[in-house]
Amino acid sequence: MRRIPQTLLALSLGIAIPVSVQASGDALVKEGAKIFKTKNLGNCISCHAANGKTLDGPGSLGPKLTGLSAWPEKALHDKIYDPYTTNPISAMPPFGKNGWLDEHQIQALVAYLKTIN
Repeated sequence: MRRIPQTLLALSLGIAIPVSVQASGDALVKEGAKIFKTKNLGNCISCHAANGKTLDGPGSLGPKLTGLSAWPEKALHDKIYDPYTTNPISAMPPFGKNGWLDEHQIQALVAYLKTIN
């Protein structure tokens, strides 16, 4: 019986539900950006330029990240977890397989990478 009032409340707050989902998505993107830039986490920025930033030195080792918003989330996840599955000669370490990033951190990083056009 409690489901009916909860359902009615959810329907009456139809606008609030997507906003809260969006807010949690924004938090995940911010966390992913931190992982991307933090040396003792992903430190992706040490090899990859992204979001229009040009890097000199170590940041030019990997490819410039563009168009990732069009990539499927699973493809990004798999690339971070173990890039050797799609590119056996990749210089990128397997962040998930090696345990450097946990599943939540990989999901946050994927959320951030999906913002890169």
